[in-house]
Amino acid sequence: MLGTIVNSLAVAVGGLIGVFFRNVIPERISNAMIKAAGLAVITAGIKLSLTGQNLSLLIMSVIIGTAIGEVIDIEGKLDGLGATVERKIKSKENNIALGFVTCTLIYCVGSMAIVGSIQSGLTGNHEILFSKALLDGIMSVTMAASLGVGVVFSSLSVLIYQGSITLLAQFVQSLLSDVVITEMTAVGGTLIMAMGLNFLEIKRVKVGNMLPAIFLPIIYFVFFS
Repeated sequence: MLGTIVNSLAVAVGGLIGVFFRNVIPERISNAMIKAAGLAVITAGIKLSLTGQNLSLLIMSVIIGTAIGEVIDIEGKLDGLGATVERKIKSKENNIALGFVTCTLIYCVGSMAIVGSIQSGLTGNHEILFSKALLDGIMSVTMAASLGVGVVFSSLSVLIYQGSITLLAQFVQSLLSDVVITEMTAVGGTLIMAMGLNFLEIKRVKVGNMLPAIFLPIIYFVFFS
């Protein structure tokens, strides 16, 4: 769990730094930073999505996973959680939910989160998660300066998500082969591209409702491979 704890703290500390210096950054520059972050996120999503080898699986996973997410209304629940946090701390900001949901997806989707947590749980080697902590911490400074204190609370999502994978790694080791992780990463890259569209305000996509898609490759390889 050490790697996950360090990763979570890096997000929280980076977010606090970004919030602290937020008022120093003019709104014009802050808005430009959001657009730049959107382009960077789309680029990262394209790179991840191209790692997959099974395009049909990616398409099916995204479509079926989104349908499941819409039924459950994951994004609505995440937004509700962000709104609850906002009321609890009586913040004057109105974008806590946006920062929380957006950064939860950014930090939890991708091969580093999955592979690093598995490696940490199975071997006690935290190298990947330490590297991810450095990257996430730097990103948190920029994201918090743009999106506010909701970024800080996304550190809890990192702790719960990666911590759960670490603790369960020994029980699901046989299911998470390199091929499965690759296809999960490709699906995750598609979701990250959708987040980039939200940053650019091109089209509002409920990315939270697409989250089940990431885990469908596991089911596919268990039953059809």
